[in-house]
Parts: sequence; structure tokens; C-alpha cells
Amino acid sequence: MALIDVANLSFCYDKSYDNIFENVSFQLDTDWKLGFIGRNGRGKTTFLHLLLGKWEYQGKISAPTLFDYFPYPVPDVSLPVIEILEEIADFQLWELIRELNLLNVDEEVLYRPYFTLSQGEQTKVLLAALFLNPGHFLLIDEPTNHLDMQAREVVANYLKGKKGFILVSHDRWFLDQCIDHVLSINKTNIEVQKGNFSTWEQNKAFQDHFELAENQRLKKDIRRLEESAKRTSRWSDQVEKTKIGSRNSGLRPDRGFIGHKAAKMMKRSKAAQLRKEKAAEEKQQLLHNIDSADSLAINPLIHHAKRLVDISDLAVTYGEYPVCQGVSFCINPGDRIALCGKNGSGKSSILKLLCKDNISYTGVVTLASGLVVSTVSQDTSFLSGDLSAFAKENRLDESLFKAILRKLDFPRIQFEKKMEDFSGGQKKKVLIAKSLCQQAHLYLWDEPLNFIDVLSRIQIEDLILRHRPTMLFVEHDRTFVDKVATKKIQLE
Repeated sequence: MALIDVANLSFCYDKSYDNIFENVSFQLDTDWKLGFIGRNGRGKTTFLHLLLGKWEYQGKISAPTLFDYFPYPVPDVSLPVIEILEEIADFQLWELIRELNLLNVDEEVLYRPYFTLSQGEQTKVLLAALFLNPGHFLLIDEPTNHLDMQAREVVANYLKGKKGFILVSHDRWFLDQCIDHVLSINKTNIEVQKGNFSTWEQNKAFQDHFELAENQRLKKDIRRLEESAKRTSRWSDQVEKTKIGSRNSGLRPDRGFIGHKAAKMMKRSKAAQLRKEKAAEEKQQLLHNIDSADSLAINPLIHHAKRLVDISDLAVTYGEYPVCQGVSFCINPGDRIALCGKNGSGKSSILKLLCKDNISYTGVVTLASGLVVSTVSQDTSFLSGDLSAFAKENRLDESLFKAILRKLDFPRIQFEKKMEDFSGGQKKKVLIAKSLCQQAHLYLWDEPLNFIDVLSRIQIEDLILRHRPTMLFVEHDRTFVDKVATKKIQLE
């Protein structure tokens, strides 16, 4: 057991006027399996790079261990896998084969060029090599992106048997399988808790509920104390005036008694004022880490047809190679269909085909007349320039588009930046916001949640369940699919 000690850490990027971290302190045990969570743009990857010593910062990070980062950069993807892995770690071949067996990877991949491996295979071989570095602490940054459900389950089981890592992931099911502590970047601090994602979520909900209730109580106390202070102050003034007596009454008031009574009332007023200030001070300590998750909206079009899409005996090919075959299903209004299957089974190809991309296929694909489609593509690399130009180019209501991004926790300062400088999650949110702005009969979303933070995933789930748009989508987040899909189609 050893501790990674972070003390008074502050950091901001050059030419930036907002701090990513400000005076944060915490400790991590090098034996922990840490899940690292937080909204997009909060600085998860930045913190990992600070641990690696990539940038200068204020404060102190002391660590009795070396760090390895995933995804490990592979400069020459034409090399055989075994040569790349030998650069990463010092191991005996039998040790590497043991790790690959745990990850359901055949050892023959070691002698293939790296670029011929699927993304899932690349993820697995790099993890296997990195865990063969004894005494190293692994920084694993979003390994599940583009992994299908089966591959996620294999990697989760693999990580469950390891220790000494920080795992950045937004997949709730995946986190629950393989972590024993949570490191969360909140709005104003960084916290460490024992448990998995579900226990963290329960604790967070309890804390938020308590703070909201306490805030309401203090607000009522402050209003009551303000009224009490004003009332006693008025009474004190009125009593003080009686010192002069009535000119016509001929009576001489007891000025000592009246003065004492007025002073007593004034003292009560000041005490109420002090209690009000204390309550206001307590109130200031609340709500700092409550993340707002405003409801999103979508306005799907209603189509008169009973069937929007009819696919019969579909086979998709790339060149001479079949991707999928014998696929038959239909999409009716109100359906939310999840296309499931391993990577490479043709899920994205079917979505592209329905978008009328140039896809080679046989079989029958029939679309309802006048069908309007809205898409979220898997790829975000084409995004560049500013958001206003993007909205104009796609004929979006710019105010609505940016309002949706704000609800998805986009800082206003981000609106001034170029999209190529956005994080992966922020780029994906741009495409989701675009689709939510568009009125369509059918929404085709291809892995919409890649890089998207947990709270935004929950917002999108709630949106879909509330407005019930007709959808065909590909997504490997098991929790999302189970909650949202009305039907699942398995591609073999």
C-alpha cells in the first residue's frame, strides 16, 4: 500500500482565463480500483496528464509509483503487434499469452500488423501489455468507446481481477463491475468515496436532497428573521418616541423604563439580524456541487404511414466481403429499436443505408413516402469552425441549438471556441443538440453516447422516455439500451 498525495493543486491552460482545478487536495491508495467520473470538460483527462507530468501546475503531486497511460500511442501501426508490445513492457511471452487468454484474444494476433486488429482487439492487447509493468499505476482513459457489449463484459471482468488503476468511463454498468472507489470531479472540488458507481450515485442523490432541503429551511429562516428584525426595530422606534409624552395629556412618562424597554427591543432586533447573517452564511455553503440537469425536449413529426421502414432479407457487402445477411425487420411509429451485435456485424452500415449513403446491398429496403430523417453519426472528426456557422449551415435555430447545449452543461465560454478544440464529449453533444433541433419522423443515432458524461446520458434517457420519438440506434451502453429500447435486433 502506498499513497498518491495531491495537495493544493491548481491548473489552467496557457492563454486561458478559467482554472480547471483550484486548490484541490486528496489522497489515493495505489491498490485501489478507481472510477474517475465527472461532466465533460471538467478536466478528467487533464488531471491524468498532470499525473504524467506533461504540464506545469501549482501545488504538489507526490507519487511513489510510475504511471502508464491508456490509450498508449502507437506511432507505427504497420509493425507486428508483438514488437509494439515489447516497447511497452518487459515480459515473458507466456505472461503475455496468459493475459490475452483472460481477454479472449487469440495469440495469433501478436504476429499480425497492428492496424489489422479491430478496435476491440487493439484495446485488449494494449491493456494486457500495460498490466505487465510491475509496480506501475495505470491511467485508463475511456477504454469502452467503440467496444461492443460483449467486449465490454470481457474487459470489465479482466479489470475486476486487477488493482492499481484510475479508470475514466461513463458506462455505469461497466464501472459497477470493476471499481471499488470513485474519484469524482464536482463543480467546486474533487472527492474520493469508497464503493462503485451505484453507491456513489445513491450518496450523491442523498447529499443533494439534504442540501436542497436545508437550503429551503434556511431561506425560510432568513425571511422570518428579516421580518422579526424589522418588526422589533419598528417597535423600538415607537416606544422611544413615547419618551416625550403627550403635550396635551399633562402626564410625565417614565423615561428610564421606556428607554430600557426600547434598548431591549433593539437588542432583540440585532440578535435576529445576527441569526439571519449566520443562516445566510450557512446557506452559502450549500448547493455548490449540485449539477443541474434541465429537461431536454424534442418535437418529432407524425407520419401517416403505419410502417416507416420495411427491410427484408438484407445483405450488406463491402467489396467481396459480406458484412451482414438475412436481416429482416420493420420500424413502426413509436418504435425505439436498438441494433445490437459485435463490432463489424453491420450495425452502422444499416444506419448509413437508411441515410441513403452509397452502400452496396441486396434485399428489399422500403422507406415511407416523404420520410424525414435526423442523424447522429459515430464520427465527429469533421466538426470545425464555430457553432454559429454550424447552426447556419445545418439550418438550425441558433438560439434553440445553443440553449440545448447549455442544458447539456456547455459553458458559455465554449461558444467562443472552435469546435476542433472541443473535447470528444463536447463534439458529440454538438451532434446530439443538432438532432434535437430537427423535426423528423425517424431518428438514426449511431453510438451517440461515446465520450458523453453520465449526467447527460441520464438527461437523454429521460428525454426519449418522455417524448417517445421513433428511433433506430446503435449503442453499447447496456443501461441506456435496457431503459430506452422497445425492441432489440441482434445481428450475428
